[in-house]
Amino acid sequence: MMRTVRVELGPRSYDVRIGPGLLATAGDALRPLLARPRVAVITDETVAARHLPELAAALAGSGIGAAALALPPGEATKGWAGLERAVEWLIAERIERRDLVLALGGGVIGDLAGFAAAILRRGVRFVQVPTTLLAQVDSSVGGKTGINSPRGKNLVGAFHQPALVLADTGLLDTLPRREFLAGYAEVAKYGLLGDAAFFAWLEGVGPALAAGDAAARVQAVARSVEMKAAIVARDETEEGERALLNLGHTFAHALEAATGYSGRLLHGEAVALGLVLAFDLSARLGFCPQEDPVRVRAHLAAMGLPVALEQVPGGLPGTEGLLALMAQDKKVIDGRLRFVLARGIGQAFVAADVPPDAVRAVLDQALAAPVPPG
Repeated sequence: MMRTVRVELGPRSYDVRIGPGLLATAGDALRPLLARPRVAVITDETVAARHLPELAAALAGSGIGAAALALPPGEATKGWAGLERAVEWLIAERIERRDLVLALGGGVIGDLAGFAAAILRRGVRFVQVPTTLLAQVDSSVGGKTGINSPRGKNLVGAFHQPALVLADTGLLDTLPRREFLAGYAEVAKYGLLGDAAFFAWLEGVGPALAAGDAAARVQAVARSVEMKAAIVARDETEEGERALLNLGHTFAHALEAATGYSGRLLHGEAVALGLVLAFDLSARLGFCPQEDPVRVRAHLAAMGLPVALEQVPGGLPGTEGLLALMAQDKKVIDGRLRFVLARGIGQAFVAADVPPDAVRAVLDQALAAPVPPG
């Protein structure tokens, strides 16, 4: 079931290896990358308890030493304080430019450790070992690294490509169901933005995939990574086409900011809501048929993801509050907010001139809508 996807970026090209059992052979995979037999592992406390002993044993079996820093889990770690702690630890560990930083964890750790590597000594190489579905299909690939500001998500960061990604799909068996499903929203996103056949496949196999079908998980991760790798190869720094990967994210990032980047709303749950809202907006503007948002909502709801703003615990600010948060989004250019919209399932495009009244109307309707039955 092993798959390898190449991210083609000239001298900075790298492989994404996908399949079960990759953690146990990490030493063999990393050894060719090392100038000296030592790595610095940045992880979080939850992941460290589950997976760090196996990783350390795999590295030791290949004669590689490892120092590890375990940060608190959760989105709150992905900020200035967490970054400072990571960088100062790397300096104390005497990590040099030819050394390797290894990010073991989900998207928070991957983004934080990658950014720390990017700014340490003006750039240290790093390897992604993503342990969540969301990180395996999205955040570990493409070189986006960074932290959150109190004013918005991912506003501070750098493009810094990994030297290798090891996506061990066997690790997904250890995820709580809620966290696995949050990652599934990003898988669905890939079908919605550029592969209608993939989305249709997910509609059929989604329940089995969530229940643990190993082959389906490898296929879902591999197809998602293939799509992202192709887009990144054509538009590494998001000058154009790469923005399509933000389908649903303009809404999602505002919802995350509104909930304080807390456990009230996981990133993937916010993405699920953002996908629904993006298709609602697309239909309102006449770009896609009215049946498409219904289909998107039905599949995400069937998978157990939130599809109504009323499902966010603790409530949300009103329309104007959410619009103010959206105005801080990285996709604002010359004061105008870009949205990724869709002409249909699998047909996303970037729109720069979305009427503010249409966005306001979608949010008004969503905030007033009841939770769907079932």
